[in-house]
Amino acid sequence: MENELHQISDHSACVVQIDLRRVRTNPNFWYPVAWSRELGREKAIDVRFAGQHIVVVRPKSGIPYALDGLCAHRQVLLGKGNVHGDLISCVAHGLRYNRDGQCVSPNVSAEAQCLRLKSWACREKDGLIFVFMGDKSLAATTSLPDFPRVRDRRYRTRRFGQVVNCHYSFMHENLMDMNHQVLHSRLVGKMKPRFLGMDHGEDFVEARYTFARTGGKQPLSEALIYGQRRRDGRDFAYRDVMTIRTQYPYQILRIETQGIEEPVMELWISYVPQDREELTNRVFGLLSIKRLKVPFLLDLAWPILVAFTERVFFEDREIVELEQAAWKDLGGDHNREVFPVINQLRDLLRRCGQVPESVEKTVP
Repeated sequence: MENELHQISDHSACVVQIDLRRVRTNPNFWYPVAWSRELGREKAIDVRFAGQHIVVVRPKSGIPYALDGLCAHRQVLLGKGNVHGDLISCVAHGLRYNRDGQCVSPNVSAEAQCLRLKSWACREKDGLIFVFMGDKSLAATTSLPDFPRVRDRRYRTRRFGQVVNCHYSFMHENLMDMNHQVLHSRLVGKMKPRFLGMDHGEDFVEARYTFARTGGKQPLSEALIYGQRRRDGRDFAYRDVMTIRTQYPYQILRIETQGIEEPVMELWISYVPQDREELTNRVFGLLSIKRLKVPFLLDLAWPILVAFTERVFFEDREIVELEQAAWKDLGGDHNREVFPVINQLRDLLRRCGQVPESVEKTVP
């Protein structure tokens, strides 16, 4: 671990802070709630955001919309219902709702406002379905995230993600802190990270690293990413720069290497809270890898890359879930963080998130 990691930041003293693991996600952003492939035409799907059920409907017109996910009558999941043209019907009594959330069943009085559901702003982009869970009046002026590599034919993109049993902040910290490479040493060999510095602002934190392999061989999956075989790690030490940025509430990881103008890899990722306490999250990731000089080689080797990234994700998930379990067992956050980047990140997540009124300040 580099010397700078041993520098104690101003945050390391015992100061009163809000327990980050109790800070809730700010809903005034666009959050992915489903993959486009999960929602066929004239179908509906039940998704959740911070414990709230949302039904996303793809009507006959093809443009999805989102409503409260429980029927106003008996609170049956509307995701189990049927889509008729542009309407969603409840599986229990057949009550039908339009995209505005109004019950339009012929046997229900138009004045029955109690049978109305809240509608949510919903958009579809690049294979993801987004819902704006905050103030609906802000949806039109809030930009959807952009990931141009997904539409760039010079890259191939993998869409991935699972439900992870931890608060979303553990996920941000895990990706931002590249000093945990010992965890992945069986996959990538012994890697020595060098912290190059960071930037931060009102709504972002960015860290930069470079690496040297001090033991083990370069895995084939890494060669596919960098577009070259590196047989001796010493010859390629600190050649690549990895930039990780949390631009609240999303994260981006980019790898650039000498001699190549554009990133050889770019990852966009979002963590969407599932339960009311936000101690589980669903990951939505877009991993774009630049094609090699012979473009079809990446396609042929794609299963190898998929297996590699799945293994990395599995190892990271195991660690963050252990951290979450410790938080629960100890009754709060007992981390003693000394890495300035992570302390800046924690400040960002506290500042941009929402603190429930019931949360008391604690000493980390």
